Amino acid sequence: MRLRNVRGSRETIAADECVLHDPEEQRAQKGRWHELFGNDHPIHIEVGMGKGQFIMTLAQQNPDINYIGIEKYSSVLVRALEKYHTYEGDNIFFLRMDAEEIADVFDENEVGRIYLNFSDPWPKDRHAKRR
Repeated sequence: MRLRNVRGSRETIAADECVLHDPEEQRAQKGRWHELFGNDHPIHIEVGMGKGQFIMTLAQQNPDINYIGIEKYSSVLVRALEKYHTYEGDNIFFLRMDAEEIADVFDENEVGRIYLNFSDPWPKDRHAKRR
């Protein structure tokens, strides 16, 4: 996926109530994600969700599971938000963060499943040390 800068994406994300973009706000949810969702359904996360097609499809098909999409880039996350705002469910939240900080945000045994679909690939042999 080619990244293109989307003007106003950071402001759009900051103003959206379904996105936790502040690192302190994200860390404060550790062990308390069920309170944010308002239920005790299992939590599944997708790391590097891109434009959100996969996680949105899962959320629609499984309303009894809470989903959290993690994306590093604002320009991509804003496209997922566009899809989200056409969705009528309430079982999804988004995090704008680098997945390297994931242990600071989720408690042990808090997440039931992690989806990792082609997130930030380094396909060339010379990139092997970065994978």
